[in-house]
Amino acid sequence: SLSKLQLKTGDLDPRLFSRLRHLQKLDLSDNLLDKFPNSLTLPDLRVLNCNNNKLEDVTALKQFPLLEELTYENNVYLTLNDDYKVMFLLQNLRLLNGKDITKLANHVRRVNSQKLTSKVTAHWKKFFSDQLPEKYTAEQVKSIKKKFLKSVQTNVVYGPSSLSEFTRWRVKMIAEEFLANSLGLELNSDTEPEEKTDENEEESTESPREAAEDVAPVGDFSSYISNVTVTPSKRKRNHSKSSPGNKRSKTQANTEEEAEEDVSAEPLHFLQCHSKGNSREDFKTQLWSCVFEPVLDSGARKDPIVSSSRTVATCGGESVCLIDCETGTVLKKYKVATEEFFSVAWTTLTMVISDSRKKAHNILAAAGRRGIVKLIHVAADFCYGEIKAHKKPIATVCFSPTQETHLFTASYDKRIALWDIGIPDCDYNFKASQLLVLETASIPLRIALVPTCPEQYLLAGCEDGCFAWNIKLDKGQKSRPFEAIFQFPGEESLTTSHRVDGLAFLNDDVVVSKSSKPGCIYLWSWSKSFDAKGKGCQRTMSAVILAELEWSTTDMSYLTLSTCPAKEYVFCGDEKGSVWMYNLSTYTTGWGSPKGKRSERRISPTQILMWPELRVNGEQPPEILVNNVVADPAFTYLVVLTSVNITAIWKKS
Repeated sequence: SLSKLQLKTGDLDPRLFSRLRHLQKLDLSDNLLDKFPNSLTLPDLRVLNCNNNKLEDVTALKQFPLLEELTYENNVYLTLNDDYKVMFLLQNLRLLNGKDITKLANHVRRVNSQKLTSKVTAHWKKFFSDQLPEKYTAEQVKSIKKKFLKSVQTNVVYGPSSLSEFTRWRVKMIAEEFLANSLGLELNSDTEPEEKTDENEEESTESPREAAEDVAPVGDFSSYISNVTVTPSKRKRNHSKSSPGNKRSKTQANTEEEAEEDVSAEPLHFLQCHSKGNSREDFKTQLWSCVFEPVLDSGARKDPIVSSSRTVATCGGESVCLIDCETGTVLKKYKVATEEFFSVAWTTLTMVISDSRKKAHNILAAAGRRGIVKLIHVAADFCYGEIKAHKKPIATVCFSPTQETHLFTASYDKRIALWDIGIPDCDYNFKASQLLVLETASIPLRIALVPTCPEQYLLAGCEDGCFAWNIKLDKGQKSRPFEAIFQFPGEESLTTSHRVDGLAFLNDDVVVSKSSKPGCIYLWSWSKSFDAKGKGCQRTMSAVILAELEWSTTDMSYLTLSTCPAKEYVFCGDEKGSVWMYNLSTYTTGWGSPKGKRSERRISPTQILMWPELRVNGEQPPEILVNNVVADPAFTYLVVLTSVNITAIWKKS
């Protein structure tokens, strides 16, 4: 036993350990190990305990081929992917973290390995086999190997996405072996020779969710309601039939498509994962906010293949969920019985771990009716703190894009507060402080930081207008009135009620805002509307309108909009479950020019995605309002949040 000795990796001296030829049981728990040295040897080791360390990688454990029992609980950086790696690498492993994994390990090592190997082989034959000339140079070989390995890891997808890192690890291994054996293309790689290449995993009969013990069991809307029918509906704009066919429900759906049709998106999953008390009968919980998780671009777990996130955080009712958009799997669920969550936001904090080493982690902030912000370290399944931010409900939250610890909270108390949430230490101690309070004349509903100067100006859509504040921290004043209120066409005076319930930037300058009263969406220029040189506060400024978007004539409030700046899209749901999509890429260049003119006519939606005819036990759900709709940054997925506790996920065709 070498437990509780503050041991670091460098303390495990291979010269000493290699002499322990008959050691069978080793306890290294409660130390500071971040990895295993590769040459400890220990040829007879059968039982290893590494609980409560800081391990980041498990592949070095393959040096202990006779290992039968392994525990590494409370190593926050290890994930389900690492469980599968050790099951593959250690052929004799029976117990992992106290669970009998014999059946699952056999599955990981043997079942369906031919499928993955055949996928790799097929990928080579289809895309690469004709690229290699009969006589080839070393440079040509090197180039094609590099392209093939990247392509095959990107395109060969298998099993649940929670295991995508493991799958890519195996695919790379199989691809390298394939190149070496079949084609004689030897590779200089980091793959170890003793790793077998004829084994693989697929989505197992044992749920991957078993690894996340504190995640409440949830179901896919269509997988656990016995009788769901999805029928295609017409699209208003191009009069075409969609092809829904929910992939997770085994329902039949018509998939007729007209030859000239360009279906821009199709429904993938319908989830009912925010139910009160996990009730299947709950069609009342309102879903309000969703944000895609940022891709971590630093640390040992950087993924060189996937650059856009497919996991999204959603909130509504008493819970916050983390959903994999591709599979429809609810990866994690966080519940507070007395809360109603209205808003979620992500930030990436660089946290210090052992040996003063720093590592990036995604942190989720969630807030709602109780006026409290919950801070969740998602990878660790741990809500590590809360900030009692307001005495009234918080309508929305957002992080600064430049100051990762700066969080804005907008509340029904008619204040927007700026907080520094601090960075938690290795024991999750943190200190939050309030930096600013912005006074609003009415309840703030949506907030947006100006992209060109996110540390200087904040815009807010409120119950009674659209306002701007100077948020620069070098000004002494901690509590500030608004600097400008914007006037829009149709307002006779500032007293006219003008509820702004949708607000977002399409690019660095173009603001998209929606007021529920006129039932239209305005696009306007921040730089042409806001006079930064003027003196004094609470000045009235006219919004310089660039265009109007045609939208539903409903007077229903709080159906908010969103943008996808990279693809120049605007999205807004309506009172009938439909999503209005506007591709504005042909307009933005003209608006950005110095003589940028207003588009005279209203811009029609590029497409309207109609809510599919979804029947639950033979009946259609009640009236469906789309409260929010958000695309990932690359516009692969569209997440639609409704008033009837259904999250719909569409995928771009």
